[in-house]
Amino acid sequence: MRAAGRVSISDVAADAGVSISTVSAALNDVGSARISPRTRDRIREVAGRLGYVPNGLAQGLRRQRSGMVGFIGDEVATTPYAVGMILGAQETLRAAGILMVLMNSQGDPALEAREIEALRQQRVEGILYASMYHRRLEPPAALRDMATVLLDAESRVPEVSWVVPDEVAGARAAVGELLAHGHRRIGFLNNHEDIPAARLRLRGFRAAMKQARVAVDPTLVGGAPPTTSGGYDAARRMLQRADRPTALFCFSDLMAMGAYHAARELGLDVPADVSIVGYDNMPHVADGLLPGLTTVELPHYEMGAWAAGQLLALISAEPGQARHVRLRGQLVRRGSVAVPGPIGG
Repeated sequence: MRAAGRVSISDVAADAGVSISTVSAALNDVGSARISPRTRDRIREVAGRLGYVPNGLAQGLRRQRSGMVGFIGDEVATTPYAVGMILGAQETLRAAGILMVLMNSQGDPALEAREIEALRQQRVEGILYASMYHRRLEPPAALRDMATVLLDAESRVPEVSWVVPDEVAGARAAVGELLAHGHRRIGFLNNHEDIPAARLRLRGFRAAMKQARVAVDPTLVGGAPPTTSGGYDAARRMLQRADRPTALFCFSDLMAMGAYHAARELGLDVPADVSIVGYDNMPHVADGLLPGLTTVELPHYEMGAWAAGQLLALISAEPGQARHVRLRGQLVRRGSVAVPGPIGG
């Protein structure tokens, strides 16, 4: 018995008693071919019995389709918490029989241009264009005639599909957790960069406070680099005040880590003296702190899966069906939030 991978189209043709071209037309559902239903059924039965596997690359060349899409990211392939985006996209495409080719441009426009050209030469059917962080951008001109979906990035061009996190909803969930525990004096350690995530999380912070009818103290809203040291410096300034906040909402888990260090250095216990909530659910950070950090998990997997599904729809549908989506993340509760204790107690 032949090994399944060694069966050729000529073997199927010989067994079925027809020509190779007839086998090809029958298995590829060529409607114009004059093949009787009985002959088509016999060819398919023979192919199945012999274990014939069509040459996918050859089929792709005939149909001008490759069965592949490209995934281009700036630094997303080297960012730990973005692995979910790649996995979500890959699993969605795999279920549809599509392979994904991953490219990492490292933010270099020249390298990115070469990668796009290489993908075009491979006749990929579409591109997932991913950003390391939520921002607004325009896809390269070389992608304008290709099915393209932006992942973790927005575009001003309405014809371009994109998916980003719902930053406002995420911030509201984080601050809502602190409010639900009785905190009213809440500080916000925001990213000092002028990016969508910083603006929208601030909007969510203010919306949650307004809904709870709690006034926002503007002196407890500060910007800093979104790093551990940035969070440490900003938190230390707030926590050494006589009227310090009883809780801190941090733009990122890294900033929250810095806030932990600042609190402990000042002799404050987390969460007995100060509750802390982060954002990202970054692996080995949020779950590695003691106590574990309550945080908002960015929907990386869901964004990757949605973007891949939308790309498949664009590939198979008529133009003009772009969609723009904001996906909500989930609040992950750990041990960093408690009811507020007495200041100085």
